[in-house]
Amino acid sequence: MDAKVEGKIVKVGDCVGFKCDVEQSGEIVKIKFDSNSRYNGAVLVLKSEYGFCGDYIGGQTETEVYANDCWL
Repeated sequence: MDAKVEGKIVKVGDCVGFKCDVEQSGEIVKIKFDSNSRYNGAVLVLKSEYGFCGDYIGGQTETEVYANDCWL
């Protein structure tokens, strides 16, 4: 399964950038599709070996971000 980020196809194993408190990046470990959301699209499950930064996801090693909110 793949998704589009900035018009380009991304797959599990690719890295993308996103912002949650601060700009950071993560590796795609899973791609899900959320047809009930206002984005109606791909949700990327991202991981960080050392944990993410920020108040919302700080310390977590996995998070979900809409593909529309990511960049390459």
